[in-house]
Amino acid sequence: MRELSIESIRLSLMNYQRVVILREKDADRYLPIWIGPAEADAIAVRLQDVSVARPLTHDLLRNMIETLGARVAYILVSDLSNDTFFARIVLDVNGETVEIDSRPSDAIALAVRVDVPIYADEGVLDRAGVLLDEEVESPGADEGAGKAVDPAELERLGAFKDFIEGLDLSDFDKRK
Repeated sequence: MRELSIESIRLSLMNYQRVVILREKDADRYLPIWIGPAEADAIAVRLQDVSVARPLTHDLLRNMIETLGARVAYILVSDLSNDTFFARIVLDVNGETVEIDSRPSDAIALAVRVDVPIYADEGVLDRAGVLLDEEVESPGADEGAGKAVDPAELERLGAFKDFIEGLDLSDFDKRK
């Protein structure tokens, strides 16, 4: 398990879908996860400390867990299958650990409300994590220095290339 922090929530300008960008603590590996607009808003409302008149769904979930005497211990992005991420909400219930299946977006929205760590399974990071290189070589420089890329791999990554090219990164380095 590796601890992650929320780097940002982005909107793809190509298809107007939201993605939460998680960053591995003490590393430059990122985990982008597509999420729905309601969940993106629920995470953003809490991160930006916006006051709402009535509890949102994730506030209700937090209140129910606390009222029933449980405590959220942490969130785990536990698996990736067929391009779908899976998560677990790990609870401490009277000294016993209980794991609840969840969509990552809902688990993250809960995590920001109860201030608990977000983790990802190492295997998930190995399959879906994105490592940003500090040095990017120009095309043609040192031909053959890098390893050959499998055409099937290029086709599989095409959707990510389209997504990344469509992101609005104008405020990426600004900390909130």
